[in-house]
Amino acid sequence: QVQLGESGGGSVQAGGSLRLSCAASERSLGTFYMGWFRQVAGKEREFVAAVTRSGGTSYADSVKGRFTISRDNEKNMVYLRMNGLKPEDTAVYYCAAGLSGGLSIYDYDSWGQGTQVTVSS
Repeated sequence: QVQLGESGGGSVQAGGSLRLSCAASERSLGTFYMGWFRQVAGKEREFVAAVTRSGGTSYADSVKGRFTISRDNEKNMVYLRMNGLKPEDTAVYYCAAGLSGGLSIYDYDSWGQGTQVTVSS
């Protein structure tokens, strides 16, 4: 298990930007796939972005061109830069780590506690 902690959430107006950070207590973070998911009350947790061990990235169609995921294995950090935020981006954002990776929540077995992102119109 990897202990993860998110930060950087907050309230922003539509069109604004935020950068979320995920700190991992893992000596060999580079062995893990890392992902960002989000969840709105009453709905299932959904995939946002992921980065592979080799640096390849994947994004949900709803955030392509606006969000960027990156990782710094030396610093044990993963980031999600969010530009052009929309009210529909409002959710609790979770950082996740797994050995298999992918677009499903079942591909990950370590999760942070989440950070709230609120976008007002």
